[in-house]
Amino acid sequence: MDYKNAGVDIEAGYRSVELMKEHVKKTMRGEVLGGLGGFSGAFSLAKIKEMDEPVLLSGTDGCGTKVKLAMILDKHDTIGIDAVAMCVNDIACAGGEPLFFLDYIACGKNEPEKIAEIVKGVADGCLQSGAALIGGETAEHPGLMAEDEYDLAGFAVGVCDKKDMITGENLKPGDVLIGMASSGIHSNGFSLVRKVFNMKREALDTYYDSLGCTLGEALLAPTRIYVKALKSIKDAGVTVKACSHITGGGFYENVPRMLKEGTRAVIKKDSYPIPPIFNMLSVDGDVEEHMMYNTFNMGLGMVLAVDEADVDRAMEAIRAAGEAPYVVGSIAAGEKGVDLC
Repeated sequence: MDYKNAGVDIEAGYRSVELMKEHVKKTMRGEVLGGLGGFSGAFSLAKIKEMDEPVLLSGTDGCGTKVKLAMILDKHDTIGIDAVAMCVNDIACAGGEPLFFLDYIACGKNEPEKIAEIVKGVADGCLQSGAALIGGETAEHPGLMAEDEYDLAGFAVGVCDKKDMITGENLKPGDVLIGMASSGIHSNGFSLVRKVFNMKREALDTYYDSLGCTLGEALLAPTRIYVKALKSIKDAGVTVKACSHITGGGFYENVPRMLKEGTRAVIKKDSYPIPPIFNMLSVDGDVEEHMMYNTFNMGLGMVLAVDEADVDRAMEAIRAAGEAPYVVGSIAAGEKGVDLC
C-alpha cells in the first residue's frame, strides 16, 4: 500500500504546480519576494511606509455552488475570477488596494490540466485587480469528495491609508447613489438558480435570443471586478463617501451596510437596465420581486455614494475604467435601510 493507492497522487500535484506556473508568473508585483513553491508567500511592505497611517484590509470567500455549474459544463477557466472578485471587491469598497491573493482548491482527484485551468482563472482575476497570486494549496480529498468534484476559495490582503478608508461617516441626505453594472448573477444565489433551471448539460447549452448566448454562458459569466473603477474615481479627485458590494443578501442586506445611522438609501428600480437572466429566473422560478432583490444583485454589482457635485466626474472615471455606471438613487434622512421604488 502507498499514498497513491490510498487516493492521493503526489506526482499529479507536482505536475499541477508546473502547469500553473506560467499563469501565476503573470500576476507578480515588484513587492513579491521569492518564487512559487515555498512554504509561505512573501510580500514586501516597504511601500506602505509612504502612508501616514496604513491599514491592512482582508477578505475571504469562495464561489458558492456556482462551482457545480463549472463542473457540469466542464469549463474551469473563469471560476477563479469569481473567487478573486468576491474577495478583492470587498477590499476595494472599503477604499483599499488589493496587494496579494492566495487560493485553496479541494478536489476528489488531482487532474493537473483541470487544476491549471482553475488557477488560470485565479490569475486572470488577480491581473484584473492588480493583486499578486503569491501562493495557494491544492488538496486531494479521496473519500470525502467525488473524483470529478472540487471546491475553490481564497483570501486577499489589501492596504489603504486610514484617511482614505470608505466608512460612510460623512454620508448626508442629498448624496447621490451610483451603481456599476454587473455581468449577471455573479457568485451569489446559485442554490436557488440550480432549483429554478434544469442543470443538465443539454439544457445549459440551449441558446436563448433574449440572453444573446446559451443559458450556461449567461450563468457562468464571471463576476465583475471593480478595483480599477474605484481607483479611477479616487484618481479623479472624487471622494467616495460610502460603498457596497452587492453580494449574498442582495440590496436589502448589503446596501444598509454602507449607511450611517439616520440615513436611508432610496434606489429607483427603473434607473438602470436589468439583465434578462434575472427576468428569466423570476418567471421560470415564480420568484417574487422582494426575494429577487433580497437574493441577487439584479444588475448592479457595486453601489456607491458621492456628493451631488461630484457625480459627473465619478461617472466619467467609471467609464474610463471600462465599467458601466448609472445614477440609481440618492440618500435621504430616515431610519437606516433601503427603499426600492
